[in-house]
Amino acid sequence: MNGKKVIVITGASDGIGAAAARRLCAAGHTVVVVGRSIEKTRAVAEELSVDSYVADFTHLDDVERLAGQLRDAYPRIDVLANNAGGVFGTRRKTVDGFEKTFQVNHLAPFLLTRRLLDTLIASRASVLQTSSTVRFAKEIHLDDLDHDRHYDPVHAYGASKLENILFTTELHRRHHADGLAAASFYPGNISTNFASDTTSPVMRFVRFVGTKPLIGRALLDTPEQGADQIVWLADGTPGTDWRSGAYYYKRKDVAPRNPQAADADLARGLWERSEELLAGRLSDAA
Repeated sequence: MNGKKVIVITGASDGIGAAAARRLCAAGHTVVVVGRSIEKTRAVAEELSVDSYVADFTHLDDVERLAGQLRDAYPRIDVLANNAGGVFGTRRKTVDGFEKTFQVNHLAPFLLTRRLLDTLIASRASVLQTSSTVRFAKEIHLDDLDHDRHYDPVHAYGASKLENILFTTELHRRHHADGLAAASFYPGNISTNFASDTTSPVMRFVRFVGTKPLIGRALLDTPEQGADQIVWLADGTPGTDWRSGAYYYKRKDVAPRNPQAADADLARGLWERSEELLAGRLSDAA
């Protein structure tokens, strides 16, 4: 372990987020769990005797409130693990007017990170993004991030996970010289409640497999196995144990199998477009 750290994990009420919180807490770190469900988030926090916060990423007001609470409570944040996310079914927009997958998986963590940026830079923090395999992610169109022209749940999910990688590389480009480090990773195919809200046949099949112990053990990793990547990155030292700006799978620096992931102009464009969409909420952010 590389010293005691303050580690904030979103999506920590279940799955790999909760598993990572347990391991990092056991290693002696100060862990802060963030979740959508009041009951589940409280249960994990009470189990570990740690602080917890509740925020629904389909409401950007919740994200702003969360950022304010974290800034007030923690003058130093060593790791922000943007782990919350989901895959959904029938297309719907949030109360903020954005397609749900895009908002929950990219725009909300982008906003949270931006609102915490001063604290993160002062802390020389690491920002981690739970991504996925993006091998089959289709082309991202910066003028249609809400998928108004074409939508299907798998496409929207793949795009958002690719956006996690692009956000990571652009965060590194803009702020690594300030002391910030960033990494994205693929945790593997995990047997969790992750796809419980989806109507996508593909994702429903993956979830079905996860409910069958014999098949699931053969094809899917456990949440504890998936959490290993968060734990390794959070516990490690960027520049020594891992490289800032990179994408990891099973503790290895690998190239995402999608050419868009290496497109610096797309990463810059996504950042700028995200700022435009959130302009009213970033006026006093770093």
